Amino acid sequence: RCLCSRLPANGRSADLRHPAVAEQDPPHQHDRPELVAMLKDIIGEVLGTQAQKIIVALDEVTVEIAPEHWLAACIALRDHPKARFDTLIDLCGVDYSTHAVTPRESGKYAAVAHLLSVTLNQRLRVRCFAADDAFPVVHSLVDVWASANWFEREAFDLIGIVFEGHP
Repeated sequence: RCLCSRLPANGRSADLRHPAVAEQDPPHQHDRPELVAMLKDIIGEVLGTQAQKIIVALDEVTVEIAPEHWLAACIALRDHPKARFDTLIDLCGVDYSTHAVTPRESGKYAAVAHLLSVTLNQRLRVRCFAADDAFPVVHSLVDVWASANWFEREAFDLIGIVFEGHP
């Protein structure tokens, strides 16, 4: 019995599976360490001295920015032709005082933005530690990415980070 010409009614038939096609798929972008190294170099070139640290861990790139450079660095990451991180995927507040891997005594509150460059098909994590633990303040990114509005409200409500200039 056939539903369509030359196709068996049993959808689990070996005739419908093509394992050779799956073997031809290219590896995921993060399975290629040279792309991660290239992204690290691009970020270093775009941000220059604004980047305090550029870290590669688990095939992901994280850049740490000082609070006074937070806004300018994010604008550069969005507008520079080599970066083009035009999409803010997520922004959250993190309390590193009890972080299992890197507990911190000072500079323990951070705003962390996850960015996507559709053009380059790359992702980037941008972290900014607030200068004052008693009253953590970083500049708002709403003027850079409008989607930051809701995320900044959540970071304030859950962690207490104040975003200066937030509407």
